[in-house]
Amino acid sequence: MSAEQVSSLCEQLVKAVTVIMDPASTQRYRLEALKFCEEFKEKCPICVPCGLKLAEKTQTAIVRHFGLQILEHVVKFRWNNMPRLEKVYLKNNVMGLISSGTQSILEEESHIKDVLSRIVVEMIKREWPQHWPDMLKELDTLSKQGETQTELVMFILLRLAEDVVTFQTLPTQRRRDIQQTLTQNMEKIFSFLLTALQQNVNKYRRMTDVGQEPKAQANCRVGMAALNTLAGYIDWVALSHITADNCKLLEMLCLLLNEPELQIGAAECLLIAVSRKGKLEDRKPLMVLFGDVAMHYILSAAQTADGGGLVEKHYVFLKRLCQVLCALGSQLCALVGSDSDVEMPPNFGKYLDSFLAFTTHPSQFLRSSTQITWGALFRHEVLSRDPLLLAMIPKYLRASMTNLVKVGFPSKSDSPSCEYSRFDFDSDEDFNAFFNSFRAQQGEVMRMACRLDPRTGFQMAGEWLKYQLTAPVDTGPMNSKTGEGLCSVFSPSFVQWDAMTFFSESVISQMFRTLDKDEIPVNDGIDLLQLVLNFETKDPLILSCVLTNVSALFPFVTYRPEYLPQVLAKLFASVTFEVIEESKFVMSVQAPRTRAVKNVRRHACSSIIKMCRDYPQLVLPNFEMLYNHVKQLLSNELLLTQMEKCALMEALVLISNQFKDYERQKAFLEELLAPVAGLWLSPEMQRVLSDPEAFISYVGADNKIADPVLEDPSGLNRSRISFCVYTILGVVKRARWPAATEEAKAGGFLLGYMPSGTPIYRNPCTEQILKLLDNLLALIRTHNNLYTPEMVARLGETFAKALDMLEVEKNAILGLPQPLLELYDSPVYKTVLERMQGFFCTLYDNCFHILGNAGPSMQQDFYTVEGLATQLLSSAFINLNNIPDYRLRPMLRVFVKPLVLSCPSEYYETLVCPMLGPLFTYLHVRLSQKWQVINQRSMLCEDDTADDNPESQEMLEEQLVRLLTREVMDLITVCCVSKKGVEHNTTAAVDGDDDEAMATEVTPPASAELTELGKCLMKQEDVCTALLITAYTSLCWKDTLSCQRTTTQLCWPLLKQVLPGNLLPDAVSWFFTSVLKGLQIHGQHDGCMAALVHLAFQIYEALRPRYAELKAVMEQVPDIQRDSLEQFDSKLLNPTLQKVADKRRKDHFKRLIAGCIGKSLGEQFRKEVHIRNLPSLFKKLELRPLICPHCLPNDCSALRLTSEKRPAPTSLQPPFSCRYQ
Repeated sequence: MSAEQVSSLCEQLVKAVTVIMDPASTQRYRLEALKFCEEFKEKCPICVPCGLKLAEKTQTAIVRHFGLQILEHVVKFRWNNMPRLEKVYLKNNVMGLISSGTQSILEEESHIKDVLSRIVVEMIKREWPQHWPDMLKELDTLSKQGETQTELVMFILLRLAEDVVTFQTLPTQRRRDIQQTLTQNMEKIFSFLLTALQQNVNKYRRMTDVGQEPKAQANCRVGMAALNTLAGYIDWVALSHITADNCKLLEMLCLLLNEPELQIGAAECLLIAVSRKGKLEDRKPLMVLFGDVAMHYILSAAQTADGGGLVEKHYVFLKRLCQVLCALGSQLCALVGSDSDVEMPPNFGKYLDSFLAFTTHPSQFLRSSTQITWGALFRHEVLSRDPLLLAMIPKYLRASMTNLVKVGFPSKSDSPSCEYSRFDFDSDEDFNAFFNSFRAQQGEVMRMACRLDPRTGFQMAGEWLKYQLTAPVDTGPMNSKTGEGLCSVFSPSFVQWDAMTFFSESVISQMFRTLDKDEIPVNDGIDLLQLVLNFETKDPLILSCVLTNVSALFPFVTYRPEYLPQVLAKLFASVTFEVIEESKFVMSVQAPRTRAVKNVRRHACSSIIKMCRDYPQLVLPNFEMLYNHVKQLLSNELLLTQMEKCALMEALVLISNQFKDYERQKAFLEELLAPVAGLWLSPEMQRVLSDPEAFISYVGADNKIADPVLEDPSGLNRSRISFCVYTILGVVKRARWPAATEEAKAGGFLLGYMPSGTPIYRNPCTEQILKLLDNLLALIRTHNNLYTPEMVARLGETFAKALDMLEVEKNAILGLPQPLLELYDSPVYKTVLERMQGFFCTLYDNCFHILGNAGPSMQQDFYTVEGLATQLLSSAFINLNNIPDYRLRPMLRVFVKPLVLSCPSEYYETLVCPMLGPLFTYLHVRLSQKWQVINQRSMLCEDDTADDNPESQEMLEEQLVRLLTREVMDLITVCCVSKKGVEHNTTAAVDGDDDEAMATEVTPPASAELTELGKCLMKQEDVCTALLITAYTSLCWKDTLSCQRTTTQLCWPLLKQVLPGNLLPDAVSWFFTSVLKGLQIHGQHDGCMAALVHLAFQIYEALRPRYAELKAVMEQVPDIQRDSLEQFDSKLLNPTLQKVADKRRKDHFKRLIAGCIGKSLGEQFRKEVHIRNLPSLFKKLELRPLICPHCLPNDCSALRLTSEKRPAPTSLQPPFSCRYQ
């Protein structure tokens, strides 16, 4: 190797790097230059001298960086084959670069510093401590040369800790050696870091005082590097190092909180230190931060940072300080009241005041950050009784009253919070999602606070409610589309009402749970209720809040039942709420109500249902009044929507359950259902429901509409069908027998007992509902047949897309948020097409909801309907080929699943198996075809055909197939496996020294046995085959979630059931191959990989002794080591050999199949880095059962009863002995 060769090559490399980095270069030249550089790194024998020459500081930064990259590449990929002298030469020169080959600390580029530190760390990972014992001394010597070198030493120490401890990017033994040696030297390392920090901070202050800015900045840089390095160590070193010398480190960090340039780094370190877990005894010294000095520095730093207005740097610092206070609170909760004898800190009051200051800060993010800690304090057994904390509750609740007001949208400027939100959130939708979560969290914490002081919360809620009832309405600059002078969701009045409502709901509910009956302030509550009932408003958003307050205050009516009629009157008035008078519209057409108006009406209906569900005994005396009122409302066909009518009827059914008299309730339900039965069983309706053509004509789907907004001649017909279906559903869902067996017996509900002793009840609605069942099944059959091509062709021009998904369904599937304002201000359906789509969608769902609820409701009376299985197969399961995925999903979820779960085992053979057998077979075929299309599409998808549009039809279809797959696999699991296992924790390491933390430690739930239904299904050969093939085929479908659930919950229990039989060798090979293919596709996901490896291991271990074919499959695994496979097999097949520990067998098996475990794209082409193990630092002496006395050495001291750690033999000469001087 001559100097000319090196110079010539370096010139070429400089030119190549220049071409690569020059924006004006053509792609061809750039690729050629890149190829030249990469080939040089891989093949050139003189990389080291070239790299060193390019790294000289006379070169440009880009060239130097490339030179250092060459050296890094050499260390990473050639080190194992380099001669010892060449290693020493490279190491000395790299240390020389640190010493004198870099620019000054302020001039040097950060990427140069980074790559230089990486090279040293790569050498350390390969040679320290065994072959480079003086490494730390060398770094210490270097650091004494100046700020530049000290900073680089900090970078080296930090990167070393990250690679070894945080990211664990090296083999187990090497990691263990390095970590143990770091731990042994930690006192020196910490001393070095603290000294460097202290000296440089002192110099920084001195230089700043005398106006020498460049020198000051150099010292500041070293101080920042020291803090960053400390942050990398504080997280895992022994707590004793953090609290050594009377917590000197914590004291320094507190002092630095008031140093503007270093305060963020100091706060980061402090946060990591205070967040440490571990033995309580070791954490006790952290309580020093509650002392006067520490608390003073923390609080003064917070006040200074907040005093200068919103500056991003100061705001980031405030967030860190807030986290520090939160972590301090967590430590306090852990230590006080435990066995560690920690007393209440003297500055607890000051701490609470400062914490409250963060809770009242304009930043919504800071406010939310404090909630978990407030909850922990209010929940704490000892702290919650402290007078200082109890005195803080009214202040916290007062702060919550402000914090619950939804202001701070980043796009607005109507609150000081908006400015902070622009730092924290990308959009209003982001903020909205955050705020909803924050508000729910606050509600939880407020309830905890009110458990300690319920009266204060109630008093505040009452004051706020009274204020809102008398305050003038302020709609703000944005008027609602609902009407002039009405609130929008952003109006000042509405956000106040909304916050107050949430507050009162939270504190009042908690008060009733906390106080004894005789302590409840009934008079105050009734006064508030009267004020709310007397309040009148035409604003739908405010009225919705009023209704919530009525519900919140309703428990007071249990003490004063005479107020019930007033409550009912208020709710019924809201059921028919309108903003625009109906007389302005043609009576045959419903005005398109906005979402806000519709919400009020639904809210009123649900409040009535809730009241009847939770307080039926209270409402029962007023039943006749309620019934007459509902009948009056139902008499006008256009006054209520079908859903509203049925909600009111549901409320009546709930009250009728309190009759506790079978005959009386049956008579009432007969009367209630009479109008429905008359309409549903009429000859015309029977004709319409049985014939798809007649049905399309009746609902108006074959019309061509001139005015798609106002004209809807068949709207009334659709509403009649909807009314019938809604009513049937409401009655089936709500009609029940008394819960107490004695009451059921006395009321005539009890028919007898099963052989197992389970009571057999009869439902008073059964007779009426079963009369309507035939037409319901006819409607389902007709609805399914609407999807045939002939019927789709008959849809009118206006309604060509009537059977398509609603936009809101598409958005939900694609995860697209709806604009905030539109949620309340847009009409529910804008056109007659959307109304038709909504009709078909809701009708389809509700029909299956009825069938899904029929089993639990009518029990044996439903399951014994003659020929039920045949009827269901010829209605619900007809024409499935044409039914789209978005309709098949709800059918499985709301009909098949509840029917199967509630069906007694007596009817498995007659009903469930005949129905599920063909269904599972069909679903397997359908899903296989769908996934085949998706796989082909992804293989053919080239750049020119790729569609980046997230709303594209292909993406929607793929997502639907994924959701349907999950639905099907969930259904099979529910049917076949007795208990859905808890999701397995696949990340926990078995022991701290295990490098791979074997993710194969996934054990199926102990109770993952087949259910009675599962066994029944598996007895039928065709069903059994369909289930097994579906379960194992699904492992290769590209849906990770479905794969993981199926692997952990379903695959093994199903296969285990057929193991006693004689499986065909081909079938066994196919099962095993399917799991390995699943590993190929999903192996990049840790959870999936762990579950699949475990399943493959189970199959191989259980079936390999009987089927030699499995070994043939294993031999096809890429890169498998045949001798290792033979060793594994011999142990498996030889029962006389001592069984190896389960974990070690799994580890061995995982290594065997490693070649077929899929990797992410980024991992697939990564060049493997091989770091060799060095001679072990500690030898474990093994005791042999027999020791030959002639073999004993003269010195027998080594022979002890326990193995002893001993130093490595001295014959190992460190190759780095000629270190850089």
